[in-house]
Amino acid sequence: MDVHLDGLFNLNVSYDYDEDYVYKDDDPDLKGGQAVWIPLVYSVVLILGLFGNGLLLAALALKKRAWRTSDTFILHLSVADVLLLITLPLWAAQATQSCGWCIGLALCRISAVIFKLNFFCGIFLLAIICLDRYLSLVHAKQLYSHKKPMLTHLSCLSVWLVSLLLTIPEWLYMPLERHPWKEEKTQCFLGLYTANKHLGSRISHHVFSAAAGVVIFFSCGTPWLQRSAKTIRKRVVTLILVGVFSLCWIPYNVVLVIDTFRGTETTSDALSGLPRSSRRTALKVTAVLGCVHACLRPLLYLGLSSDFRKWTLAMLSCVRAEPKGSVWELGVGDDALLEQNPETEQLKQLASVDQQVQVKMAT
Repeated sequence: MDVHLDGLFNLNVSYDYDEDYVYKDDDPDLKGGQAVWIPLVYSVVLILGLFGNGLLLAALALKKRAWRTSDTFILHLSVADVLLLITLPLWAAQATQSCGWCIGLALCRISAVIFKLNFFCGIFLLAIICLDRYLSLVHAKQLYSHKKPMLTHLSCLSVWLVSLLLTIPEWLYMPLERHPWKEEKTQCFLGLYTANKHLGSRISHHVFSAAAGVVIFFSCGTPWLQRSAKTIRKRVVTLILVGVFSLCWIPYNVVLVIDTFRGTETTSDALSGLPRSSRRTALKVTAVLGCVHACLRPLLYLGLSSDFRKWTLAMLSCVRAEPKGSVWELGVGDDALLEQNPETEQLKQLASVDQQVQVKMAT
């Protein structure tokens, strides 16, 4: 009996086992424990930020008779921080959920707008504060005064308006990206535009932030003529405020500049100099650092302002107290002539003494 086995042994089919069994990382975003440390950092920032800014806003609300120009700027800075803090749970959820950003494009764009709004409000208000201090101490000119509060409020509202205009690209272009091999997962990236036509939006961000930065560092870097202990203290306070802001936000803006000028999605890694995935990770990490700033300013107030510290301890002890001075002595709206020429105050005191002597002699 003949047995034909040609059909079995002549079957020449190769099977690529590597194709099905090659290992792929489930999610590159989880490398380095991002799903753990990002929500942890955001949670700490949220708790500290809401508590600290809540105390600050309560202190400002109780200042019925002692409201100063510095307090107006502090109020607007605190409101910008609170808005950013409200969005932190959304960014924390994106890092932990398997679907990524699961709540739609609208909330993605709103969160990105608030993030950018916080940055521009912060840097523009700091620029105004530093410029006012520079003009007051070096040129004996006042931009603001407690006698003209309307100008202060108009300046702050103008800052909000300009900042909102600069967030228009987020409203129009902010994308929700699909995961490379998880179609059901979407991601919301802060400041990430994926097409060359959006380059103009990035340029406006860089130009306005650089202009505000130049004003800040020129105003802070120029030697101030006043040498009194009070003015030196106010200068140190302003420098600390600027320094903390710079440490938190400069890394994000540096990565943003690199991502703008070193290539987009269509640019190969060899030409861009830095892989696109690495730039995305850098944007994500530095954005977290920028958000940390939202909880630091109240801590600085608590550490450097004796009035705010005493009021906070009194409130925590359930003792009713009303802050008398500014929660933080920025010096905005102070008398420029007195700070420029301390001898003026001495002359006024001498004139007052002479007047008293003349009155006594007349009687």
